[in-house]
Amino acid sequence: MRRILWAAAALLAAAWVFSLVEVVAAARRDDAAPADAIVVMGAAQYNGRPSPVFKARLDHAAALFRRRLAPRLVVAGGVGSADTVSEADVGRRYLLAGSGDTAAVVAIGTGRSTEPSLRAAAEWIRAHGGHRVILVSDGFHMLRLCLIARRLGLQPLSSPARASPIASNRRLEITYLLAESVKAPIAFLLTR
Repeated sequence: MRRILWAAAALLAAAWVFSLVEVVAAARRDDAAPADAIVVMGAAQYNGRPSPVFKARLDHAAALFRRRLAPRLVVAGGVGSADTVSEADVGRRYLLAGSGDTAAVVAIGTGRSTEPSLRAAAEWIRAHGGHRVILVSDGFHMLRLCLIARRLGLQPLSSPARASPIASNRRLEITYLLAESVKAPIAFLLTR
């Protein structure tokens, strides 16, 4: 019995190390290429202003859009517990202040976490004939986002926001990478 427990523990440890390596590799990779849409994952907003993390994501997505990698910018993110406006609406307003192209920027204000927000964005993209998307978020988030996007029928390309305050704070980034090394396998197993 003891051998079985040690073998199970060793297998679990090896799976976690593999997951961590994959999360770190995905965080460092940028696959941005022509797509049907750029999807920006929401983050905190403060009284209608994007947080520094959200602003970094939005600025990165805007740069990809200016490169004409996709005809649409989709901002995903719902209303937080103490908020009155969705992350998506805040992000859309921020992007429009910089570009003014109202038809190209879409807010999908459904979902209060990664999977429901991405699911709502995927439904909108598929309903408009798209399937290939550039996902924009922080690097630590990319593996899980791509796993979920594939399960939702999208062809994901990742493009992390390298200017995010999380990416510039090694200790904070490591904390997020470690958390994602557990969340990504769970998303792989549970997302349908």
